Amino acid sequence: MEIKVLGPGCPKCQQTEKVVKEAVSEAGIQANIEKITNILDIGSYGVFGTPAVVIDGIVKSVGKVPTKDEVKGWIS
Repeated sequence: MEIKVLGPGCPKCQQTEKVVKEAVSEAGIQANIEKITNILDIGSYGVFGTPAVVIDGIVKSVGKVPTKDEVKGWIS
């Protein structure tokens, strides 16, 4: 599973990365979590608001910090 957290490094982006890592750890799932900070790379996903979460190439969340339960739902 490939999970990408898109964002330039703002506090909400950092919180999103933390929530995603905690959810993956608690779910006991193997996933490669990558932080994407380059604005051109972020735009390539069709995302124009951050933070955003992309799982296996599918945009799951844009412009907000998802809850841990939301992330667990996406990865299970």
